[in-house]
Amino acid sequence: MKFFVDTADVAEIADLAATGLLDGVTTNPSLVAKAGRDFKTIIREICALVPGPVSAEVAALDYEGMITEGRTLAKIAKNVTVKLPLTWEGLKACKTLTGEGTMVNVTLCFSANQALLAAKAGATFVSPFIGRLDDQGLEGMELISEIRTIYDNYETLSTQILAASIRTVNHVKQAAMIGADVSTVPPAILKALVKHPLTDKGIETFMADWKKTGQKI
Repeated sequence: MKFFVDTADVAEIADLAATGLLDGVTTNPSLVAKAGRDFKTIIREICALVPGPVSAEVAALDYEGMITEGRTLAKIAKNVTVKLPLTWEGLKACKTLTGEGTMVNVTLCFSANQALLAAKAGATFVSPFIGRLDDQGLEGMELISEIRTIYDNYETLSTQILAASIRTVNHVKQAAMIGADVSTVPPAILKALVKHPLTDKGIETFMADWKKTGQKI
């Protein structure tokens, strides 16, 4: 499974990119607002740091506006992935932009039927929102499983499942077990994946025993 980080914090992305674990980045209007910087500048800087797909979301809700903004964003760098909402207008724009060779991430997916339409429209990625479904008392991972089953039924569907709205490390594990192609996670969750109390305990024991030897490497 590929790992994307879900943030517009360029410094945070640079730190994570240094590990070699990042396959891409996703941003959204809320994350850009939190960063408090110029949107296009942020995307340009991220694309220079990460060679993989970098999702940049349009603000327009109509087809013409999405196409204009999508083409503008696509010119920033070759690895820009234009992010479009899962609406009729968004699907139409998806078909046009992917036809022009632009990667497209269709976002705010909450049903398997929506994911099927996104794939038919040629989306590079579809982003089902796990956490937001869980918030409504539903099973977000069930949606990932349904989409995986549908996509696997048809060889002509090449859209990648990008598990989004990840809230816990367990979400990441479950998404990987189901077969999501990508998980986009907040920096804190990505860093938490490496943690385990027994790892910490083992290091503590080894270091204590090493100290007893009085040696240096």
